[in-house]
Amino acid sequence: MNSDLHKLQPYPFERLRKLKEGCQPPDGLDHIALSIGEPRHPTPAFITEAVLAHLHGLSAYPLTKGAPELRQAICNWLTRRFELPANSLDPEHHALPVNGTREALFAFAQAIIDRSQPGPLVLMPNPFYQIYEGAAFLAGAEPYFLNCTEDSGLGPDFSRVDVATWKRCQLLYVCSPHNPTGAVLPVETWQTLIELAHQHDFVIAADECYSEIYFDEQRPPPGLLQAAAAAGNSTYSRCVVFHSLSKRSNAPGLRSGFVAGDQDILARFLQYRTYHGCAMPPHHQAASTQAWQDEDHVRQNRRAYAEKFSAVLEALDGCLDVQEPEAGFYLWARTPVDDREFARELYRQQNVTVLPGSYLSREANGINPGANRIRMALVAPMDECIDAAKRIRQFTENF
Repeated sequence: MNSDLHKLQPYPFERLRKLKEGCQPPDGLDHIALSIGEPRHPTPAFITEAVLAHLHGLSAYPLTKGAPELRQAICNWLTRRFELPANSLDPEHHALPVNGTREALFAFAQAIIDRSQPGPLVLMPNPFYQIYEGAAFLAGAEPYFLNCTEDSGLGPDFSRVDVATWKRCQLLYVCSPHNPTGAVLPVETWQTLIELAHQHDFVIAADECYSEIYFDEQRPPPGLLQAAAAAGNSTYSRCVVFHSLSKRSNAPGLRSGFVAGDQDILARFLQYRTYHGCAMPPHHQAASTQAWQDEDHVRQNRRAYAEKFSAVLEALDGCLDVQEPEAGFYLWARTPVDDREFARELYRQQNVTVLPGSYLSREANGINPGANRIRMALVAPMDECIDAAKRIRQFTENF
């Protein structure tokens, strides 16, 4: 067996399940789950219809590289959304469809990390999506955590990374908008990271799967490719972005996303994926092509989240230390007691499940930045979110 498997830690939801063991919530209260970031808005009908209309494609093996029309739709969307120079993305070389960002984010480290170099590091935010950590371990590297605290605007403080650490860095995972804090990296920070990547010979993997959930239609979160283009990096050297239809289009079951950016890196990643055996089913590709071409359903999705955030924050006003995030669909709230105790007792007394922040973080530089925090995913229908907020308020007032 791979000796690095023992380094993998239990997934947050496994730890949450054990935390709740032995608790018996009130019989008269329906369970409301705010713990997992699984979109529950309806999947647009045209996506479902496109899947059904293309089932005839099951008679042929799909290409790992994906259909040309899907890669073209991806490049067109990136160009529109991030205001990239016309024709700067070639669908033949700059984009690959993937079976959701989770699969690709993990696989990417396996293709990028050079085990022949001593002590390779994979830098990542803390708190973080646990796939980053597992990908680092199984690629033969060591994760290096960048704390996201209020002092750093709830995003990583890259200025605290010393030169020796940058020299050992082979891969930098960045999540913007950040899960769970909602912090958004400005263009200037992206450009600083691009300069560091060229200076110290590492690759940036930008997890941007929450980029389409924001609250000001005039100020969408900037992305890595956008920053690269603005800085004159027209080849997107050392820059690779990851996007998904799961959050943007409420289609997590479609398992559809893409990677895009540096064509030399993607060429090697395609080689890896050809052996990995992870081609997207043809009917999923057809539905994805249509999804990337439509923005109306995405705007409706944003409006629905904005309405829920407004209602929930009003209900929680004065009982929890929590603010509207810059983007994404999570609330990152402070707890008056240990976050695990808060989550367990909230479930026991109110049948509401939230995720302890410490389960999303590791101790680094003497602190766990998720301690005394909870993550609440506002993915449930409006009435459930409001009901959950009222129960949380009652719980905190009586705690």
